[in-house]
Amino acid sequence: MTSLWVKICGLTTSEGVQAAVDAKVDAVGFVFAPSKRQVTSERAVELAREVPGHIARVAVMLHPTQAQLDAVWSGFRPDVLQTDAEDLSQLAIPAGLDVTPVLRTLDPHTLPARRILFEGAVSGAGKVADWNAAAELAKSTQLILAGGLDAANVADAVRRVTPFGVDVSSGVERAPGIKDRQKIHEFVHAARTAWIGADR
Repeated sequence: MTSLWVKICGLTTSEGVQAAVDAKVDAVGFVFAPSKRQVTSERAVELAREVPGHIARVAVMLHPTQAQLDAVWSGFRPDVLQTDAEDLSQLAIPAGLDVTPVLRTLDPHTLPARRILFEGAVSGAGKVADWNAAAELAKSTQLILAGGLDAANVADAVRRVTPFGVDVSSGVERAPGIKDRQKIHEFVHAARTAWIGADR
């Protein structure tokens, strides 16, 4: 891997999406769970229209029913489904849809997938996750760290956790659901600069 993987999540405006694309992120996330950042499939299609093919389009869900997942798949066709690991046993994942399970605690009974997202108890709340637990998991899987990250603390997080990637939502906003171009660029720069200097 030549660079830290970065995702901007909870995008609701075309300006936010363009800022993420301009910052050369690896993925953009659209929230379909109840949230100030929730979008419809139709809105996600509009927002993702200008996203280059090499940037993954992630559908962020929380305890979805099969019908809800099927509706997002048929209406939006995301590249990746991100939802809590416990949800996956109840869902029939469409062929061609990658999955990133979300873990919120270090559970010795849960075998990590090839790639996971680790964050705090409540998504999008700006609460910092358990970095010590994340660092343990990062030794055995491609761990994407989320939860309470922003330009001020992401460098420390990258050095301490040595994750595969980082994911941010509220930390790059000027108001709930409204992303700030400058904050996005500052976050990506701080994260990737720290990754270059990290002891991996």
